[in-house]
Amino acid sequence: MSPTSATWIAADWGTTHLRVWAMSSSGTVLAQATSDDGMGRLTRDGFAPALDRLTADWPRVPVIACGMVGSRQGWVEAAYAAVPCPPLADDLTAAGDRTHIIPGLKQTAPADVMRGEETQVAGFLALNPGWDGVICLPGTHTKWAHVSAGEVVSFQTAMTGDLFAAITGHTVLRHSTAAGWDDAGFLLGVDEALSHPERLATRLFSLRAEGLLNALPDATARARLSGLLIGAELAATRAYWLGQQIAVIGAGTLAGLYVAALGAQAAPATQVNADRATLAGLTAAHRRWKDRP
Repeated sequence: MSPTSATWIAADWGTTHLRVWAMSSSGTVLAQATSDDGMGRLTRDGFAPALDRLTADWPRVPVIACGMVGSRQGWVEAAYAAVPCPPLADDLTAAGDRTHIIPGLKQTAPADVMRGEETQVAGFLALNPGWDGVICLPGTHTKWAHVSAGEVVSFQTAMTGDLFAAITGHTVLRHSTAAGWDDAGFLLGVDEALSHPERLATRLFSLRAEGLLNALPDATARARLSGLLIGAELAATRAYWLGQQIAVIGAGTLAGLYVAALGAQAAPATQVNADRATLAGLTAAHRRWKDRP
């Protein structure tokens, strides 16, 4: 299919990448493109040229964007909507001559914010009308959102991905967790952390000691480290997911780890394709923008 018949463009504009889809009026994807012109490498006057470069061969049509493009360091700051509220705010924030940015969500107590994930939540709800429960969105900063009656009631962020990267890259455990994976080791780490989350700091150093004294393989140490951190996150968010319907939005290995960890706690979760949820959310936002008074 040719992008020349596109009537609008969907954009997922994060910190490291810009992804765009040329969309038909019926919501069909006609073409897609990606660049590394994420928010983190652009100055405020660089966003419009970055978008124009990536879509140069497409019609110059309206753009609906989500993600860090609407942050304080982004193109234009899109003010947060306060929960409890629907994941999509009533108004989009204009940027440039054709782009409209979806606002993120905020929570005042305990303080928390999200940008981009609200669009995936909206997309999931569009694909699953009437669904109530908890949505987990794994990533560098994993979000847990409690959804009821079409609204995000509350949410919580865990910096588990950041912690894993920092520990494996900048602590003594970098010598013991270089590569590889061990599924059994991961589940053991999850169980250890859930059983005794207060022991997390001491269990981390034990991975190094076991490597030195008992030849613990790097693959097992790496998987147990991940399990310990995700297990500690599950312990901290237990009030969210326990006894709830759970959906995990994400592609690939990381989302699968959360599904496995939850399943081991007799908390079955459904894994949902992240791109499909994002596109469904952007499409819902475009529909509301197009039909505005």
